[in-house]
Amino acid sequence: MTQPRLLDQVRNTLRVKHYSYRTEQTYIQWIKRFIYFHHKQHPVDMGEAEIKAFLTYLAVNKHVSSSTQNQALSALLFLYKQVLGVELAWLDGITRAKRPSRLPTVLPKDQVLKLLDAMNGANGLIARLLYGTGMRLMEVMRLRVQDIDFDYRQIIVRQGKGAKDRSTVLPSSVIAPLKQQLVHAKQLHQLDLSDGFGCVYLPFALARKYPNACREWGWQYVFPSVNRSKDPYDGTYRRHHLDEKNVQRAVKEAARKASITKRVSPHTLRHCFATHLLEAGTDIRTLQELLGHKDVKTTQIYTHVMKRGGFAVHSPLDVS
Repeated sequence: MTQPRLLDQVRNTLRVKHYSYRTEQTYIQWIKRFIYFHHKQHPVDMGEAEIKAFLTYLAVNKHVSSSTQNQALSALLFLYKQVLGVELAWLDGITRAKRPSRLPTVLPKDQVLKLLDAMNGANGLIARLLYGTGMRLMEVMRLRVQDIDFDYRQIIVRQGKGAKDRSTVLPSSVIAPLKQQLVHAKQLHQLDLSDGFGCVYLPFALARKYPNACREWGWQYVFPSVNRSKDPYDGTYRRHHLDEKNVQRAVKEAARKASITKRVSPHTLRHCFATHLLEAGTDIRTLQELLGHKDVKTTQIYTHVMKRGGFAVHSPLDVS
């Protein structure tokens, strides 16, 4: 039997281990760049020196950030340890770039409201969910109909960061527009069914275990894409969720309209959610659960950006 090509082996291993498609694309790109950097040598014939040379090139010549450098290293470690089965001491001895400690960008509540007022439609609703629930952008984009519980006023986040489920609050102010969005999504779903489509992507092996579940209303995306597209895994044409880039552009444009000078992204609204809840007296452990942080130390960073100035110290210029 012919041995699969190296990159096909990488793809197969990533899928067996249930890595996301985005991670698959990223890892493949870094591995290709590593191979081309060393003039198409096979990774089996390379080792620690070649990896360090590549990472040094990224840092010194390409001036990439520490997180990007670590991303490249993660891809190469996956290649050697998981795909090629190389278990050598130097793999675990490679030092990761130290990530700089930066405080999150947070807007005061009045600026958040101005930002949200400058947005409308599906993008406006998504932005309100980001601020009102503290979810990450892709967690909102991947919401399924069955994940919204109007009775208990909560949203269930499935397979969040770290492959963990959690629940967060459903703001009362978004219930009406969210129900209207579901009406729109159901119309698209019924149209797809009438055209012979309507089967949404299901995670893991659920599609094989429950063959008809992909057409059920509860599994459909809350924010479906305008057009159907080809699934990169099996080639099936289906309706995916909205492209997150649309939301990113809409938030940036809204910040410009609202004359906000800080650098704002959809993730800024998650930071605002956390900081404003802490300022309102929410317990940090409760906030940790809402955000889905593994360690409370991650949540504690928001205590440094609350409305207290530098460590709640008064400037000597203001002291009479």
